[in-house]
Amino acid sequence: MDPLEQARRVVALEIEELQRLLERLDASFAAAVEILKATVEGGAKILVVGVGKSGNVGSKLAATLNSTGAPAAVLNCQDAIHGDLGLVNAGDSVVALSYSGETAELLALLPHLKRRGARIVAITGKPASTLGKAADCVLDIHVRREACPLNLAPTSSTTNTLVMGDALAMVLLEARGFTKEHFAELHPGGSLGRALLLRAGDIMRSGSDFVTVSPGLAIREVIARMTKARAGAVVVVAEDGTLAGIFTQGDFARAFQSGGAGIGDEPVGGHMTREPKRVHRGKLVGEVLRLLEEHRIDDLVVVDGDRIPVGMIDTQDLTRHRVV
Repeated sequence: MDPLEQARRVVALEIEELQRLLERLDASFAAAVEILKATVEGGAKILVVGVGKSGNVGSKLAATLNSTGAPAAVLNCQDAIHGDLGLVNAGDSVVALSYSGETAELLALLPHLKRRGARIVAITGKPASTLGKAADCVLDIHVRREACPLNLAPTSSTTNTLVMGDALAMVLLEARGFTKEHFAELHPGGSLGRALLLRAGDIMRSGSDFVTVSPGLAIREVIARMTKARAGAVVVVAEDGTLAGIFTQGDFARAFQSGGAGIGDEPVGGHMTREPKRVHRGKLVGEVLRLLEEHRIDDLVVVDGDRIPVGMIDTQDLTRHRVV
């Protein structure tokens, strides 16, 4: 059989089982979300338990929960019965993953979890299994067949488990009112986190790196100041301190093409770009990125209030601050 056809068969089978999973979602899912929500809002944690392939999927679920502000930990079945049960406290909830619902190591742990007051959400393909009967809530991820051509290797079933876990984490996220800002606080080391946490005022050029000129200043002097500051643009400021315009290297090139060498003695006010795009210093960097991309510009004026320029953002600054 052609490898591409084999691949399409695997993908099609898993999509088919996911569609059946979608149609099977019911009130049990809402109940599971409520259990996890109560756990997090009560200051407790979510423990994820699984063995083998289910354990691998469980590790991903715990990581997703943590990254979305729901404290979670993976509890190893074997380690748990040899001391790690101390991790389990009253008020905690346990997400137990076992397709058969009869995994011996997990079943041996169930009485101890119950004794310590943990509520159990089971993700299993056999709701009538020992795990299903012991759980407070059961999520059915049953599949008609695995995508494995031998119908043996966990494939469709692990995909269903993974997607069910993602659904739990994402619906829980929304139920708790988790926002982009909360997400950024938990991911401060990444460019997304910086874009969501930093503000225009944090990355703008200011002081000696920020050049302002009056409309009457000769372009020759403007270029000299721009070069000294290693800036690609200067902000033109009116007598009352408000924003009058911006003069960029592009503006200079266009002026030179139309006026020749004599352009250097002309006032910059006659060649500046009036009403340049601007952003308030308190706006998040995400808004800065949007404006730069939407208007295809390299320089953005930062203002305090409506029209008082306080800085400039060059696209090069984004790389320097690692927000792109």
